[in-house]
Amino acid sequence: MSERVYTWRERLTSALTWHYVGFALLLIVAIGLAVRVGLDWAAIDSHASDVLAEKQVQLRALDIKTAPLRGLDKRVDASREQKTQFIEKRIASNYSSISDRVLALGVASGVRLTRLEYSPRTPGTDLTEIQMDAGITGQYPQIMKFVNSLERDQIFFLIRAMSLTGQQGGMVSLRLQLSTWLRPEDVPPAPPMAPASGLGTTPAQQPAAREGE
Repeated sequence: MSERVYTWRERLTSALTWHYVGFALLLIVAIGLAVRVGLDWAAIDSHASDVLAEKQVQLRALDIKTAPLRGLDKRVDASREQKTQFIEKRIASNYSSISDRVLALGVASGVRLTRLEYSPRTPGTDLTEIQMDAGITGQYPQIMKFVNSLERDQIFFLIRAMSLTGQQGGMVSLRLQLSTWLRPEDVPPAPPMAPASGLGTTPAQQPAAREGE
């Protein structure tokens, strides 16, 4: 019995035993550190994934917001070209061109223009609005044909208001307020005098407002 006790005491006091004990402690500490590092890494990885997902959402939202701005320079150039083409094709060059066209449409529709007055508005950068006040007589179908022809004409006319002022013997009197546009340099200081009544009989008999009046 004493020999066994002596043997255990020798083993407990031997350097090899303490090496084993130290190694075991170090192993336990290493395992604990490894577990801690693993847990921290998992937490960091989860947070990084959340941050990455949030950044992706923000990037997608920014991409959606900026989508309308892509190719904006090309669209601006296209808009300018379209505006130039519109002005060249659908804007009259002077008052005479406007009155000649209105009177020609009146003849084609069979109506009679009794008044055609111009009122230029404040000049714009590219165009100046010309408000027009016209008096028209004719049968109702003829007047509607005239109005429709104005809306579809090559020169751009915008109808502002229409009001019937009288009806007698199948003839209707209409007051028509509309707008067209001229380039600012084509607008003289004063609008032309209103054409005399009785317009719209034949093209040869229609007096047109003189250019630049």
